[in-house]
Amino acid sequence: MSEVKLSAATRTNFGKGAARQARRDGLVPGVIYGHGTDPKHVDVEGHGLMMALKTPNVLLSLDIKGDGTELVIPKAVQRHPVKRTLTHVDFLIVKKGEKVTVEVAVVTEGELAAGANMLETLLTTITVEAEATHIPTEVTVSIEGLEAGASIHAKDLVLPAGTTLAVDGETAVLQVVAPQAEEPAAEAATEGEEA
Repeated sequence: MSEVKLSAATRTNFGKGAARQARRDGLVPGVIYGHGTDPKHVDVEGHGLMMALKTPNVLLSLDIKGDGTELVIPKAVQRHPVKRTLTHVDFLIVKKGEKVTVEVAVVTEGELAAGANMLETLLTTITVEAEATHIPTEVTVSIEGLEAGASIHAKDLVLPAGTTLAVDGETAVLQVVAPQAEEPAAEAATEGEEA
């Protein structure tokens, strides 16, 4: 995964008023923390950050005016409840070669065996540990030809090199279920009247 470079500036004014002014100026307030350092309050360019966050677990290189560059990943993203615009982001400092624990999307490919079987997704993401500069965007699992009763556990997932599971290998991720036969509505109503 390549890093995305964004410009930022150290924030000196705090409170709701300052945050609103930053958002009006096209900036997103944020906090950088980690590695035993004091939290650093910054304003990051809004549009570039919004586009970068479309990639899960994106690696960001924040060029902070007068304060150097920080390599970070987004840890918590807050959005406006109606407009869905970014209101605040927490960033975690990472170092090249360092392992981080992140959530990665589980994506399926292929078709189930013939019949009316259904795929039940138990986990849409899986927690993995990967090098900060090589975080996978997703883990793909084949469901080709699976029949009712089959299940896929975390240990069955094929992870990219250098990535390990951070959950129990027996954790169920997907399972194939047979369709449930529904009772006709007329029979159900008749049984209710007899009781």
